[in-house]
Amino acid sequence: MSIITLTTDFGLKDHFVGALKGKIMSEFSEAKIIDISHDIDPFNYAEASYILNSAYASFPKGTVHLIGVDSELNKENLHLAMQWNDHFFICADNGILSMLIQKLVPQKIVSINIHDRLPEAATDLDVLVTVACHLAKGGLLNVIGKDITSIKQVTELQAVVPSDKNSIKGYVIYIDHFGNVVTNISKKLFLETAKGRAYEIVLNERFKQKDKGNIKNIWSKYSDIASATNYAIKNYEGSKVAIFNEAGFLEIGVFRSNPTKVGAATSLLGIGYRDVITIVFGQ
Repeated sequence: MSIITLTTDFGLKDHFVGALKGKIMSEFSEAKIIDISHDIDPFNYAEASYILNSAYASFPKGTVHLIGVDSELNKENLHLAMQWNDHFFICADNGILSMLIQKLVPQKIVSINIHDRLPEAATDLDVLVTVACHLAKGGLLNVIGKDITSIKQVTELQAVVPSDKNSIKGYVIYIDHFGNVVTNISKKLFLETAKGRAYEIVLNERFKQKDKGNIKNIWSKYSDIASATNYAIKNYEGSKVAIFNEAGFLEIGVFRSNPTKVGAATSLLGIGYRDVITIVFGQ
């Protein structure tokens, strides 16, 4: 089975997603097309990278992932195709891939160079579709691009550990359908830095000195917040909760809160995209 997944910021109101699928079917009618998301915030490569990181491993090895986020070819953003962890990723070199792979070494990366082989009226999307179909059919990366060893690095939203290793400074990179706030602080980084020490998650710097609004425990799952006492689960509705989600990143939510009726973490706690979240460790 040849699978091509789609992750874009196209939305579903316009014709773009339908046209994209039509182009793929015209080129490779046997491809199985799976939508990961078309609701990425426009040009938000951090969000796209997080969504892909959370979803790609659920697909079989050899799956081709086409990423239509900030994908226009220009002097700063080339078109790339990458084989990583036995999956293929096709997108512009805008930082998405560097945030996805982090410290894991890709098997192969090529700078796509087939643009002049396509009709003069071919769009950037046509290029990405041609490459995706080529790879889905079992084609080689060498045929569609030139080997490269470095890609654009994005560091502005990377979690930071200072030299004294007494804290981790992270950023909000995604807000999900439930209004839960996802940071770029990974469980791996947390465990390496914490080394068993007590900790406090500072949600808002202006409350740091008042011991207000902070979280002092990370649970395995949301409902675990109610497992420590004999109170009914209903008593904990509206409580702040921190977990490491399935993608391995620190997530902050409000237990059983309905974002459409009473609000959720992003609104009730006043936390938004790119806001700072800090974990402070005991001495």
